[in-house]
Amino acid sequence: MRRLRLVLLIASLGATQAQAGIFDDEEARRQLTDFRIKTEARFDQQAKAQLELSAQIQRQADEIARLRGLLETLGYKQEVGDKRTQDFYLDLDSRLRKFETPVAAAPTPDSTNTPAAAIKGDPAKESQDYEGALNQFKAAKYKEAAAAFAAFVQKYPDSSLAPNAQYWLGNAWYAQRDCKRAIEAQSIVTTKYPDSAKASDAWLAIATCQQELGNPTGVKRSLETVIAKYPNTPAAESAQQRLKKK
Repeated sequence: MRRLRLVLLIASLGATQAQAGIFDDEEARRQLTDFRIKTEARFDQQAKAQLELSAQIQRQADEIARLRGLLETLGYKQEVGDKRTQDFYLDLDSRLRKFETPVAAAPTPDSTNTPAAAIKGDPAKESQDYEGALNQFKAAKYKEAAAAFAAFVQKYPDSSLAPNAQYWLGNAWYAQRDCKRAIEAQSIVTTKYPDSAKASDAWLAIATCQQELGNPTGVKRSLETVIAKYPNTPAAESAQQRLKKK
């Protein structure tokens, strides 16, 4: 009887250990399954975040490309607008010159011996020199135009064309991207010839150079000067529009 009990006890212990082994395997599988599910969820979340980041980067790249295209378009329009304005003023200047050019006096027998002082006072010669400098500018020969206009204002300081020549001298320097000399030239127009037709445009040209040189205070002061000194003029209207954009 004791032997039978012993056998039954051993069998019972073996069954218990076997059952415990089964439970341990199931727990291990459950933990592995949970770990796999959590790992896959983490990978899915990371993949989703990477996709969102990639999409965000692409959107930013597209926006940068759009803005770059917009800047290029605005730059081109500004360049075209500046060119049209310049052509307009050149054409207007040439048209006005036709009305202002006096009739040349008939040459005298001793005209070949005319003193240099007399040549300086010859309106026809003044007109010829001015037109020559202006034609250099029209041909985009800005270096030559600057030299020609500088020579003109030095040779004919009291000429009625001196303010115009000084103004185009400033534009010739600006066309060469020399804003410092351009401002110096235009400042002579505003101080020496403040009542000339080019004075208000000279102030606008100064403001443009100041903007390129990174001087917003100077730009504002120059534009306000145009409005104050030359109200009801196209230059004043342009200055007001430029101030509104700031």
